[in-house]
Amino acid sequence: MSEAFLELGSRTPALSTSDDEDDPKPKLLTLGGDHSIALPALRALNRIHGGPVAVLHFDAHLDTWHPSKYPSPWESKQSDFNHGSMFWVASNEGLILNGSSAHAGLRTRLSGDDWDDYIDDDRQGFLRISSDDIDDLGTRGMIDMILERIGTETPTYLSIDIDVIDPGLCPGTGTPEPGGWTSRELIRIIRGLESLNVVGADIVEVAPAYDGGGEQTALTAAQLAFEILTSWVGRGMSREGKHERAKVGNIGRKRDEL
Repeated sequence: MSEAFLELGSRTPALSTSDDEDDPKPKLLTLGGDHSIALPALRALNRIHGGPVAVLHFDAHLDTWHPSKYPSPWESKQSDFNHGSMFWVASNEGLILNGSSAHAGLRTRLSGDDWDDYIDDDRQGFLRISSDDIDDLGTRGMIDMILERIGTETPTYLSIDIDVIDPGLCPGTGTPEPGGWTSRELIRIIRGLESLNVVGADIVEVAPAYDGGGEQTALTAAQLAFEILTSWVGRGMSREGKHERAKVGNIGRKRDEL
């Protein structure tokens, strides 16, 4: 899969903006499926962008767990890689910017009676934003915390596990956790993060077999994909507008808004 992502990410895009006009790169949006697909995407982005990227991770769970937290009767290098350890693997491969990444929507149980899960997560440089934080800070507070952490220029991988949303609204997932955000809250946050330099994204852990008769989980995932795509367009248009205004200013003319 890494080679497939690399092939797609190395193609010349049909359109580019002032963000990358000197070296245009496609943006990758992946739909899933198992969350482990984030690892090959990050491996490809590391090669495409020449270094690690920040990760913005919306999820009920950390997914930075040490592989030993997922015991297997057949211990192997392959068993170390799963949908709860892929960011641990990515961090140890140097694919994630330590100190510029964030989890949001967390309400996970810890794997033991100590703080090892959080200690491992701290080593990987993630900021942790809990699901409950939205009650005190609102969606605007979530947006501000994330932007302060990541900034607007850092290449960022956006990963959305659908279980960040409460299972009462999105039941179609394999590891539901009560007490999550509403779809409206998450959509509002995604819209508020348009200024992020998102170079790749995924929407994962959608399990149609567990969805309701109205397919509300699939509908929410599709809406989130739409929000990500339109945010890329919006950021591009905003940057283009600034670029054009700068050019007009350089020749001493006012821009006609009509």
